[in-house]
Amino acid sequence: MSKKSTTRFLTSTLLLTSFFLSFSASANSNVWEGTPFLSFSLADQTGKIRTNQEFSGKWLVVYFYPKDKTPGCTIEAQNFTDDYAKYQALGVEIVGVSYDDIAAHKDFAETYELPFTLLADTEAQLSKAMKVDRLLPWPHASRQTFLVNPQGIIVQHFKKVKPKEHSAELLKSIRRHQENKS
Repeated sequence: MSKKSTTRFLTSTLLLTSFFLSFSASANSNVWEGTPFLSFSLADQTGKIRTNQEFSGKWLVVYFYPKDKTPGCTIEAQNFTDDYAKYQALGVEIVGVSYDDIAAHKDFAETYELPFTLLADTEAQLSKAMKVDRLLPWPHASRQTFLVNPQGIIVQHFKKVKPKEHSAELLKSIRRHQENKS
């Protein structure tokens, strides 16, 4: 390769590397915050169809999780249950979403006495629209949470959730947003 060809090659490589690094940075930025939460119409654990309009005017936690009664999902749900009175005192509703069907959600809610709504996204429509769906190692919703203000706007997106710590982290965030009137 001539010196001129080598220079062009290196220049092209640097430009491509720069492009992909900038694309990667923008792909990792949070595109959800400041946008309205998407409309949904899904059955809950009792079979009742629930829509996002029901939660209008309230703070809302929409948490996606992989599967009912699995260890991490159970820990997360139990922590939300343990802290439920704190959420209620802050005027916050909690909605869990997974691919599980109504019967699985009903069993999960009854077994662990979950006081909040679980939505059956069996066709993965909401999960795909919110870009939380995963195919491997099996089709499921990834563990992510959206905090929605009373106007229906997403004020925070938690992309990486640790089941044991998430409820406490979320409560702190809610208080901060309510103090700032997000």
